[in-house]
Amino acid sequence: MLRRVRNGRARLAWAETQREVDTMALIQTWDRLPVVGHLEPVPEVLALPSTVPVTGESFCQCQQHDETTLGAILSGFNLISDCRCGEEDQDFDWVWDEKCNATGAFLSCENRKVTFHSDYSCGTAAIRGNKELTEGQYFWEVKMTSPVYGTDMMVGIGTLEVNLEKFKYSFGSFLGHDEDSWGLSYTGLFQHKGNKVRFSSRFGQGSIIGVHLDTWHGTLTFYKNRHCIGVAATKLPNKKFYPMACSTAAKSSMKVIRACYTPTSLQYLCCVQLRHMSPQCPDVLSALDVPPGLHSFLRAQMGWVFSLNNSTQNNDTLEPSTSPGPAGDFGL
Repeated sequence: MLRRVRNGRARLAWAETQREVDTMALIQTWDRLPVVGHLEPVPEVLALPSTVPVTGESFCQCQQHDETTLGAILSGFNLISDCRCGEEDQDFDWVWDEKCNATGAFLSCENRKVTFHSDYSCGTAAIRGNKELTEGQYFWEVKMTSPVYGTDMMVGIGTLEVNLEKFKYSFGSFLGHDEDSWGLSYTGLFQHKGNKVRFSSRFGQGSIIGVHLDTWHGTLTFYKNRHCIGVAATKLPNKKFYPMACSTAAKSSMKVIRACYTPTSLQYLCCVQLRHMSPQCPDVLSALDVPPGLHSFLRAQMGWVFSLNNSTQNNDTLEPSTSPGPAGDFGL
């Protein structure tokens, strides 16, 4: 009986893969669509995911994407594990919670790296951080350490009300499907309450996705490769949030490479203004004429603030449009 169930799931995954191949012509038109500034539903058929991993969106040049065919995906990925670009931090405010991860999520690297569906995928696996985000400023970065493809791979936030096992046997955009979570998809769509907006260009293997949760102002801001994408959500409810991630893709993985916390204070607000005054300066802190002791203190406590580039990239502008529902269910 167990063997028949497993084979049934394998046939389901293969059927979904075949459907993905049939929709590739439509998918390839998505990235060429212009971003417009008025309310407009996201075309559901054009929001379909891809069996071919996203390429050309890496933070560095270490990632090589030579094999992007369906056969390469089914036979397993050649993961490039020696890339450490962007991984300068040694201390982390939180890591992934080994007690609160859904079936299909496996942790490594001191619980900073999560691998989803290490064998094959029959649904959506999700995970959350081991610390609730209450008052203050929280910033973290998640690096895509595997090919990025399938129905969806997402990063975002959610409350304790989010059931991590809800999409265990279904392929879908998990984060943001309800009122208790917010999620950014690798397809560039941002989702909350099941509504999707085209928020940015896609991200792929090697991309670094930054998330800034400002509980003082109630905003959620995303960064890609340390450039600001934009503010995705405002007027967030007064709830306790957790960092979250999810994936439907077999043998996919993500890694927390930065997790910082700073109280909302006059010192923090001053550092933000200093950064805004020199948006193109690669190292604002080094350019400041401050005593060595203060320099070291600010580097340790506010280094993440000075490292962010808040000038929005042209291809990562927000399109405030809505979608009637989640994308097609075509993932591995």
